[in-house]
Amino acid sequence: MRWESGRRSSNVEDRRGMGAPLIAGGGIGSIILLLVALYFGVDPGVLMGTGPSAPSNEVGSASPGRDTTRDFVSVVLADTEDTWRDLFGRMRREYRDPKLVLFTGSVQSACGMAGAAVGPFYCPGDEKVYLDLEFFRDLGKRFGAPGDFAQAYVIAHEVGHHVQNVLGLARIGENGRARGGNDVSVRRELQADCFAGVWAHHADRARHVLEAGDVEEALGAAAAVGDDRLQRQGQGRVTPESFTHGTSAQRVRWFKRGLTSGEPGQCDTFRSEL
Repeated sequence: MRWESGRRSSNVEDRRGMGAPLIAGGGIGSIILLLVALYFGVDPGVLMGTGPSAPSNEVGSASPGRDTTRDFVSVVLADTEDTWRDLFGRMRREYRDPKLVLFTGSVQSACGMAGAAVGPFYCPGDEKVYLDLEFFRDLGKRFGAPGDFAQAYVIAHEVGHHVQNVLGLARIGENGRARGGNDVSVRRELQADCFAGVWAHHADRARHVLEAGDVEEALGAAAAVGDDRLQRQGQGRVTPESFTHGTSAQRVRWFKRGLTSGEPGQCDTFRSEL
């Protein structure tokens, strides 16, 4: 991905090294978290907010005094800002930039306290994306989806949830097309995948950010975090009724739909067959 010369966003809030333990004082909550961590093969220290706090530096090679990964995140965030401001302008709407919070171990958001084990997430209460950079290392080494554009897809997906929030699409999904169970959650996540594809389409068209293999990296990341694949890896079986994000095939399909069309209107997962 060609990113080094891109604009840096001023909306990155760096809280790395400031994390507090997710649960203090032990007790039954700590025991439950420990058992969950051991069952799913997660480092208990990560869930408890006591795991390693050194930031990952997977993107490029850093020179002394330069935080390359933070620069990368800032550039990708800025690119999503430019893309969605333009697209909202075409819709005669105003886009509000989200903040992106970098943290290690655990973090407090308007949605509550969260540990790094939950992965990147968006909180509509404060309109912020939360990201522990260790997730990028896990994406490549644990989930088999390396590459800078795979990481950019993750950021663009979470920004996609912010787009839903600004447009009110999440509320439409909750009030309209739910068919029970986790259906709304799956449709919301697949729409964010599609919006990530829309960003990639316009970012490349306007700023030529894509290099050979980048699309494959993003598709690999989308497939790596499908519910079916994660469940098979974590518990050895697949339980579709508990899906919250969609299958690997669905996530790839909706990302490609946004990438190919470049049209947010093509991302209506709430009124489409998945």
